[in-house]
Amino acid sequence: MMQQRWAVVAVLGAVLLGACGGDPEPEDPTPVVTAPDTAAERRQREAAAAEAARRAEQERLDRERQARERAMEEARRARETLAQRVHFDFDQSAIRPDQESVLRNQVAVLRAHPTVRLRITGHADERGSTEYNLALGQRRAQAVKDFYTTSGLDASRFEVVSLGEERPLVNASTEEAWAQNRRAEFTITAGDSSLNP
Repeated sequence: MMQQRWAVVAVLGAVLLGACGGDPEPEDPTPVVTAPDTAAERRQREAAAAEAARRAEQERLDRERQARERAMEEARRARETLAQRVHFDFDQSAIRPDQESVLRNQVAVLRAHPTVRLRITGHADERGSTEYNLALGQRRAQAVKDFYTTSGLDASRFEVVSLGEERPLVNASTEEAWAQNRRAEFTITAGDSSLNP
């Protein structure tokens, strides 16, 4: 009898230990059943992907166009800066203080475009002999070149020419006309193709 009790206690203990110990059996996951894509859903996804690709391509083209427009505008402004004339006082070749800002702006453009080369053409008004005015125009063009080189630009980028009184800007014999005709003008001869008109 005692043995039977011990046997029952042992069985009960084993059952209790088995019930308390170990991990429970994992439950089988319920499979998720997805309905197959319909043709309409596939077309809708494909259309959305195509629209997203079209928008991305349009944005890329817009960015490229805007970059081209900015580059063209910068080139236009650079050309305008380099085309500005420098004027001189009567019988003088020294750069006037009020003309230095024109040359400083040109120096900035020339630094930004290191392959650009310029022809600097000096002019004079009609007063004085042809020989004197040719020499004066040469001194004026050289004064501009000297301004560039003292600003750190390479002298080999500049060609100096004088036309003296041969090509007046204004055909008149007045102080206003003479003031316009005493000048240096600039022509891009080589370099950055974006600056060539």
